[in-house]
Amino acid sequence: MSGTEVPVEKCLENYEYIFQKNILKDKVAFITGGGSGICFTIAEIFMRHGCDTVILGRKMDRLQLSAQTLQQATGRRCLPVQMDVRQPKMILAAVDAALNEFGKIDFLINGAAGNFLCALDRMSFNAFKTVMEIDALGTFNVSKVVYEKYMKAHGGVMINITATLHFRGTSLQTHAGSAKAAIEAMTRHMAVEWGQHGIRVMCVAPGPIADTEGMQRLGGSTVSGDARKMLEDNIPVRRLGQRVDIADICLFTVTRGGDLLTGTTIVGDGGSMLTDDNSVMRMNLLKSLL
Repeated sequence: MSGTEVPVEKCLENYEYIFQKNILKDKVAFITGGGSGICFTIAEIFMRHGCDTVILGRKMDRLQLSAQTLQQATGRRCLPVQMDVRQPKMILAAVDAALNEFGKIDFLINGAAGNFLCALDRMSFNAFKTVMEIDALGTFNVSKVVYEKYMKAHGGVMINITATLHFRGTSLQTHAGSAKAAIEAMTRHMAVEWGQHGIRVMCVAPGPIADTEGMQRLGGSTVSGDARKMLEDNIPVRRLGQRVDIADICLFTVTRGGDLLTGTTIVGDGGSMLTDDNSVMRMNLLKSLL
């Protein structure tokens, strides 16, 4: 792919419906990071169930292409809006655009994130700060604006996409793990304070998800054949996750089936966290490859 080429996301060729196809009929979802990766698929699955979406990110050309793809595959409306989660003025304008287009925001998916492999002793001040600002501060910024402009008066569901990095401490992931831990603490506070307004706030934490750019960038692209089989055999459910797995978890969370879920984290990793090698030997091996 050349430097000027826009990455193309693809919708699922086949999708097995677990819920009624109209379970989110005429709902509206506001999805940061929705132009790519897991959040693109969350947008797709919500739209396949009758939801309209607003997808947000920093690259408008990618958002526009993704919005067209989603609309063609699902028949629902998708509004692409350029936004940086670190910029409150951009967030205010984006939420206004969503409300002008659709009149409401029923679901907020905070999925914008930044990550890379870096040993703690080699990490710059700015590298750590940047990931904390995108992930943790960005989640606060967007949630605050959506709360004040719509959900305080009308209720809704917020889902913050986190990870499992911070549960045990993961090598080369101090910045991302710290940000996700902050988001999970923030989620509990939001759930306590905003529940009285009819707002549920949840975290969904993906484990290793095969069909993501993040998995490729963080080492997944080198895993194939026998090596991949060994990786999968070490996961209790004997497979890597797929983006649609996380999208289906989010779908359940926003339905009536999730009405008692708030202030906690759903871990979607097939049990990987229980059996994954998190040893010092593995850490030193990974550091040697950087």
